[in-house]
Amino acid sequence: MSDATYEAVAVWSQVAGSVLFMALLVYLWIRFLAPAVLSAQERKNAELAEAEARRDAALADVEAAKSDVASAESDVSAIAARAQSDAVRIRDRILAEARAEGERLMRNAGGELDRSRAAAREELRADLLSAAMQIARERAAALDTATDRKLIGETVDAADRGARA
Repeated sequence: MSDATYEAVAVWSQVAGSVLFMALLVYLWIRFLAPAVLSAQERKNAELAEAEARRDAALADVEAAKSDVASAESDVSAIAARAQSDAVRIRDRILAEARAEGERLMRNAGGELDRSRAAAREELRADLLSAAMQIARERAAALDTATDRKLIGETVDAADRGARA
């Protein structure tokens, strides 16, 4: 065989080896690497989908929290307004009760004052009457018969005039 044949066989053997090597690479790619790349891609896609789902859930939670905060703020405002109105109502009730109690105490004190005045007048009358009777007894004991008759006559005349008038 000639050198040209050896060279042609050598070239074709290199071509055949290269084609077989390329076929082996394609086979290995299809058999092992492509599924690994596809499964890695699917895992990453699943991770991304899960991350997006978590993000969407977090956004929904944020919106729910914002609405809860707004609701709580309106509840706080309502509670504060209710507390304010309750405080005003309670203050007004306490003032009315205190005013009524004060008026009742004033009426009671006025009645007690009137009763005390009446009792003092009665006691003063009794004391004055007792003192007048004591003086009258002392003076009556000191009277003589002529003066006694004169006084009795004047008293009878005054009583008679009072009865006619």
